Amino acid sequence: MRTGIVDVGGGLRGIYAAGVLDFCLDRGIAFDLGIGVSAGSANLASFTAGQKGRNKVFYSEYALRKQYMSLGNFIRKGSYVDLDYVYGTLSDSNGENPLDYPALRANPMDLYVVATNAHTGEPRYFGKEYLSQDGYDILKASSALPFACRPYPIDGIRYFDGALGDAVPVQKALELGCDKVVVLLTKPKDTERTPGKDAKVARLIKRTYPQAAARLRSRAARYNASVAFAKKLEAEGRALIVAPDDTCGVDTLTKDREAILRLYAKGYADGAAIERFVERANADAASTRKA
Repeated sequence: MRTGIVDVGGGLRGIYAAGVLDFCLDRGIAFDLGIGVSAGSANLASFTAGQKGRNKVFYSEYALRKQYMSLGNFIRKGSYVDLDYVYGTLSDSNGENPLDYPALRANPMDLYVVATNAHTGEPRYFGKEYLSQDGYDILKASSALPFACRPYPIDGIRYFDGALGDAVPVQKALELGCDKVVVLLTKPKDTERTPGKDAKVARLIKRTYPQAAARLRSRAARYNASVAFAKKLEAEGRALIVAPDDTCGVDTLTKDREAILRLYAKGYADGAAIERFVERANADAASTRKA
């Protein structure tokens, strides 16, 4: 029995999933595979490294700094969020809050990070082998919000945020051998995504990246279809969707520390559902082995 976890990200709403994952670390809950999208990729990197509370600090403290995200960054560097600051200056071995790369590498959990080819609009799933000590480019690429950030280059190819290519990669988790999947959403699970904001951003990037723009225009429909698929799996007992009942006023780039911390606390409390789900999955696996 192989159990996976999918973290869909969602900018600063990702603090909700950070709370869920910290609960899992406290309870010793492990997964065979994780797939992270956008901010979800950073969440799962810290989780895989066993660093409880690390993500919480990034969302509730560092994200409020001008060096992290600001209009000044956009004017000077062309990116509202300075991905090199987040995943380099802060996260490198000599940084303020280093990612424990050796622990991440030693963890047997398979880890995949989703990014979107800016030229073709297709998703790419980068495995753990693309990470190295102080080499976290795939996390930067997965988090490169269109227009708010320049697409991030890897091996000469530019990539946008993974949510353009595969916003809720549940099907991919099944293809990679998972029998059961935990899906971390950062909006209420019955909230359908609408295309309005995506269409506006698509117009801003379509001249340079027409395929990525086309992918962005259809993101809402694909997100909604993927959540519907996850709900179907949940009804069959093959998936668990963990999602907030409300977002506490936190949006993708919200700078409200109190709201961010409330959403973290909500995620930590909701993590209890995963413990029950994993216990049932382990019981099912034991029954299968006995049979």
